[in-house]
Amino acid sequence: MMQKGVNPGIFINFTFYLFRMIFTPSIRKALTVALVSAALAAKAQVPGASIDVQHYTFALQLNDDNNNIKGQATVDIKFIKDATSFNLDLVKRNASDKGMLVSEITEKGKKLKFEQDSATVKIYDAARATNRRSYVITYEGIPADGLIISTNNYKHRTFFGDNWPNRAHNWLPCVDAPVDKATVDFIVTAPDHYQVVSNGLKLEEMAQPNHLKLTHWQENAVLPTKVMVIGVADFAIEHTGDVKGIPVYTYVFPENKDQGFKNYFIAKDILPFYISKVGPFAYEKLANVQSKTIFGGMENASAIFYFEESYKTPDIEELMAHEIAHQWFGDAASEKSFAHLWLSEGFATYMTHLYLENKYGPDTLKKRLTAEREKVIGFEKERFTPVVDTVVKGQYMQLLNANSYQKGGWALHMLRRKLGDALFWKGVSNYYAKYNGGNANTDDLRRIMEQTSGQDLKVFFKQWLRTAGHPDLGISWTYDAAKAVVNVTVDQKQTGLYDLTLQIAIDGQLHNISIKNKTTTVLLPSKTKPESVVIDPDVNLLASFDVVAK
Repeated sequence: MMQKGVNPGIFINFTFYLFRMIFTPSIRKALTVALVSAALAAKAQVPGASIDVQHYTFALQLNDDNNNIKGQATVDIKFIKDATSFNLDLVKRNASDKGMLVSEITEKGKKLKFEQDSATVKIYDAARATNRRSYVITYEGIPADGLIISTNNYKHRTFFGDNWPNRAHNWLPCVDAPVDKATVDFIVTAPDHYQVVSNGLKLEEMAQPNHLKLTHWQENAVLPTKVMVIGVADFAIEHTGDVKGIPVYTYVFPENKDQGFKNYFIAKDILPFYISKVGPFAYEKLANVQSKTIFGGMENASAIFYFEESYKTPDIEELMAHEIAHQWFGDAASEKSFAHLWLSEGFATYMTHLYLENKYGPDTLKKRLTAEREKVIGFEKERFTPVVDTVVKGQYMQLLNANSYQKGGWALHMLRRKLGDALFWKGVSNYYAKYNGGNANTDDLRRIMEQTSGQDLKVFFKQWLRTAGHPDLGISWTYDAAKAVVNVTVDQKQTGLYDLTLQIAIDGQLHNISIKNKTTTVLLPSKTKPESVVIDPDVNLLASFDVVAK
């Protein structure tokens, strides 16, 4: 998601496309589950888990009279070890009448025993490893969170899923963790004045009695629950165009149609950059949706939600570039746990920089990195912690900070400069190709980058991503006319030494200095006393500098 502040397998994808063209929905669904299971058999799971969800079908009923929703969730499960019971996450109705109450759970029509506590449903059903079962959970209630039922600026009622990080289980029975990915269908019955948008492609839209309408969306790429959503509102919809066969749509409130269609159009220009640089788009459409949720932007797979005023913000291109980048990083290639959130937010932050650099030039990148360096250093005064933050448990909103976004982005920038553009982009593309449809952690990325570049990157990853703080460099220089050199001394003032390259420009002449020790002294040639000595002129080092000319 965009840190705008809280706002009050390639093969698999191509095969899915062929399935959609050739097979009926029922056959396609069965084949989809089989293909995903075969291709991702070794995917990561929640530690200790006994189940791996293969597919969800969420049939939901919404109304205009109250906020109560009725749901029937069909959860297709593969058991990965023997079990007599298993849990799904679901918030139970509480004293304030918020939450969900399960009335029945069946498997092949047989009613099962279950227990529901405040946050989970325990289902009793003995199964052996590799068994596959399909459970139907019938429930209803008022979402405590996760599905935001509200009104927009025009007093029109709206429903928007808002699941990040683990808020899906406020309205959906699921395994609410990024590491358990599954395909999903949403079948929404709502008053017929609404339009419904969701993940994947729309299979059908059918009138129902009593001025209701059923809308069925199906997503055939596996997703974490954090990006499974519906958006239900009175929308004006535009097919912006296609990018390499991917249809791009705009959904905005009718009152904002003219400006919204115009400003959201930029998405069609952003998508080709990431496809060309990173790899194929993982999904079958891209919808950009004006919404009512708590974030400035939320990267729901193939259905990105933006804050209500986004249609007129001057930052819309930056915002869209960030959220569209997430379709590769965070959605298709997801972090194994939130401690590695930078693999989502840091990537989206830096990919936005690269898109803007490509369009507007290198000075744009320098300006943005300079500002973000200050944010990173400032954040250390609030919380002194590494980017890979294993301390935060449960309260994942704390991770929406300058470490996950700006420092993660800075680490990628320094990695790019260390490897060079060709190897950097090849490594990023290799990483995406391997983990598209799966999950990775920081060491997984490091190994891919090492294999691609042939370099040992353990020190680099440790000091920039697993160590709190930054290099604080005291730099002094003097000119020795007799020797025609500039004598430069660099002191690392922080606790713990970094291995880095410092760039200095002397009257425009660039010099790269290797810094490893507490104090480093170098002699740089200059026929005359320098008129300018500029530290880090191209903004390539995340550090603070105290420069003295003697």
